[in-house]
Formats: sequence, structure tokens, C-alpha cells
Amino acid sequence: QARLVESGGGLVQAGGSLRLSCAASALALADYGVSWFRQPLGKEREFVAGLRWPDADASYADSVKGRFTCSRDLGKNTMYLQMNNLRPDDTGVYYCAAELYGSAQQNARYYDNWGQGTQVTVSS
Repeated sequence: QARLVESGGGLVQAGGSLRLSCAASALALADYGVSWFRQPLGKEREFVAGLRWPDADASYADSVKGRFTCSRDLGKNTMYLQMNNLRPDDTGVYYCAAELYGSAQQNARYYDNWGQGTQVTVSS
């Protein structure tokens, strides 16, 4: 059964950095568009960044452009989200998601595979 497992979340002060990882099993990331979403407490899930299939061209939400970088390592079947210059409004549960042959859609309904999420908290 396909599985995505996020890690790397935590508590960090504003201006700090974190790197999230999303390890895939029974699912080859080379065949998927993959994205990161986040969900602040009490709010809807929102697109953060994604890599479209097949060329891994990256796209980002305006709020994270220039601060976050999305990448993947096909040898490790893992995707990453490097988050720099974090702000309190980056706080939320971060999820990775995968869509077969996907184009890194910003609408969560396109994704069939989701991780369980990892909490990121940025203090001011």
C-alpha cells in the first residue's frame, strides 16, 4: 500500500529554518506530481509548493516564494521542503501529497495520496 511519511517539523523562532522530508514507499515519486500543503489551526488546507511530473518544475504559493524550496531525491524516493526565514504565519500542520502523473495542482482534491502531517510552529 502506498505510503507517504513526513518528518522534520518542530518549534522554531521567527527567522529560523526547518527542512521537512516526505519519504514515499510503494509509490515511485518519479511517476508523480508531488506537493506540500499546510493547514493552520482552524483554517483550510492550503497549497505551499509542488513539483510537477515529469520534469519536477517547481511552483510556490506567493507567501513562501523566495523563502521555501521544494526538491526531491529520486534515489531516496523522498521529497523535501527547505523553509528559511520562517514567520509565525507559517505555523500549521504540513502535509505532503502525490498525484499520479500530476502537475502539482494547487487544489487538494486532485491528490489521492497523503501523509499524516508534521507540525511546524514558529514563535515570534
